[in-house]
Amino acid sequence: MNPESLPAQVRRAWAVAKKDIRIYYFKGPVLIFGVFMPVFLFLAFYMGGRDLPLSFLIPGLIGMTLFFSATAVSPAIFPWEGSAKTLERLASCPISIEAIVLGDMVASALFGIGITLVTVLIGVGAGLPVLHVGILLVALLLGACCFSAIGTLLAVPPTNVPSNIMMLSSLLKFPLVFISGIFVPLAQMPPWGVSLAAFSPLTYFCDLTRYCFSGANFFPVIVDIGLLALFSVIFSAATMYLHRRTMPRRL
Repeated sequence: MNPESLPAQVRRAWAVAKKDIRIYYFKGPVLIFGVFMPVFLFLAFYMGGRDLPLSFLIPGLIGMTLFFSATAVSPAIFPWEGSAKTLERLASCPISIEAIVLGDMVASALFGIGITLVTVLIGVGAGLPVLHVGILLVALLLGACCFSAIGTLLAVPPTNVPSNIMMLSSLLKFPLVFISGIFVPLAQMPPWGVSLAAFSPLTYFCDLTRYCFSGANFFPVIVDIGLLALFSVIFSAATMYLHRRTMPRRL
């Protein structure tokens, strides 16, 4: 991308983000999958009889909400637009592939943050105070960027059949939820479980949110923030690079 055109590309990426939010995100199925799926998982686990405090459970619910909402639609946007032939029209505009991908990621991140803030308010309303507001805001921003990049990365395979991508998305997302310390404290996991959890960015986001609500965490805060930022950069770079390679096969 020409550095001189960077501001223009950013404006075009924002236009793509607004288009995505208007067309894809404010729909019933998206809200159901992004909001109710983590709530149902939470309630199923909570009613299972585990004696865990709200200061552990609510941050896990926040983590699931951000993860599911930020990845609810982004994997399917490219297949949808490819099948509708609107991707060809978008690609013919003076906009780079990186800006198109960035726009999809921004829309996904904003949607995830907006839905997750509702979950945070629910936790506060349940009597769970936020001890570290600044760190929570940093965690939400980094987590939304990271998870939206993961969702867009899942759309890399050059297929115009959304169901194929959503199947792949589910195969990845649900295992990540169960290895990331959401339902079982990291301190109670065997060494191999902690080793698996270390490869999941959701682990570090949930660890940060638990620190913000209870003051307790498994990893140091600087480690959580640093690794979450590192995952965000890696997934974002990989997403843009791979979409540049596969985009011509969609058109």
